[in-house]
Amino acid sequence: MNEQQANQALYQKMTETRISALVTGLAVPTIASMLISALYNTADTFFVSRLGTSASGAVGIVFSIMSIIQSVGFMLGMGAGSQISRLLGAQEKKQAGVVASTSFFSALLLGGVITLLGLLFTEPLLKLLGATPTILPYAADYAKYIFFGAPIMCASYVLNNLLRAEGKATFAMIGITVGGVLNIILDPIFIFVFDLGIAGAAIATLLSQCISFLLLLSVFLLKRSALKLHIRSLSRKFIDYRNIIVIGFPSFARQGLASIAAAILNREASLYGDAAVAAMSIVGRMFMLIYSVIIGLGQGFQPVAGHNYGAKKYARVNEAILFSAKLGTIAVTALSLLIFIFAPQIMTAFRADDAEVIRIGSFAMRVQCLSLPFMPFYTISSMTYQVLGKSMGATILSTARQGIFFLPFILILRRVIGLSGIQIAQPISDVCCFTLALFMMMPLLKELKALACNEKEGLPNEI
Repeated sequence: MNEQQANQALYQKMTETRISALVTGLAVPTIASMLISALYNTADTFFVSRLGTSASGAVGIVFSIMSIIQSVGFMLGMGAGSQISRLLGAQEKKQAGVVASTSFFSALLLGGVITLLGLLFTEPLLKLLGATPTILPYAADYAKYIFFGAPIMCASYVLNNLLRAEGKATFAMIGITVGGVLNIILDPIFIFVFDLGIAGAAIATLLSQCISFLLLLSVFLLKRSALKLHIRSLSRKFIDYRNIIVIGFPSFARQGLASIAAAILNREASLYGDAAVAAMSIVGRMFMLIYSVIIGLGQGFQPVAGHNYGAKKYARVNEAILFSAKLGTIAVTALSLLIFIFAPQIMTAFRADDAEVIRIGSFAMRVQCLSLPFMPFYTISSMTYQVLGKSMGATILSTARQGIFFLPFILILRRVIGLSGIQIAQPISDVCCFTLALFMMMPLLKELKALACNEKEGLPNEI
């Protein structure tokens, strides 16, 4: 099959395959890769927790730094991916290659800036993120290796999004999964066998990220992708950079606010001791596993919506939104029920010798389970606005969870009801996010339905 036939086959697959089969087929490998990514983050917490409560808290502090790195990678990757899926749907392959190259090389550059600034200001930054005097030495040992890996991590997130945008979620899954499994294997070896302590966990993470990057990049180097990455394709037009940033900004805001929210959470929890910081860190890592299912489903949904929107097949876009939201709600409700039942046992697996960590974490975990079923609809709504290029609505939705709602709630509730306010702030904000998403999606679904009716009747559509 030549290149033109391959591109046409991809177009037909994305615009003609049954929506339920297409979304599921793209979501399964994406969910798998997201779960592996979340799992090796959880593995870091699990193995490091064996070093003590302060070391366990340090992982939560450095998670804020990793969220900053992710926010840059996701901004460039999602900003490019949203355009690429629509460009490929409109069969504009050359411009799709320009967008891909621009986002990739920009990620390497911005990652380098993060490395430089992070290494220069490690200790002040960690204190700002909520590190207590006992947690700080562990956090510093962990963070320096994460800073070294910032360019690779940023570029990996971009490559992952580029592959998913053109419908090659399986290739993206392989790159992320191999790195994640390697991280889980290397963690106990570097921490305990080589006796490197918390630095060993960071080195394991850095090495696994490098392997993931090389595997993802090989897809492009071996010409298994419809997109071509080349320095000569780097755009010289301001509008191309603007479009990537504007469309990707909701992802930056979502991840950036996650970093800020984690820092505020750690600072507020630190008032109740290292046990509270460690407990909330463990709870956060556990719910990364659940949230990764939601995000993975959304990332499988996005290229379907983008390709069909670009191809002006609006009925399929509408169908994809509703199917993804329903599937996500059913899956997450089932997972939430399991975690609610076994919350104390989960916490015990991390810190069996610290009753206070188990007590604080079990309550926070169960309360969070009550709000999780609301999250799939909210997440699909946010991703819908983003992939359709509606940046204002996407920004509002993406900043809602950790910014508009969570930050005020945690700051107010902690002062009103103490530690319980910290534990319930996120669940309350999640319910508010669902309400906002419902309000914003109603007119968009109505608009898509009208466009679909015009499409069916052969009438012109003005977007």
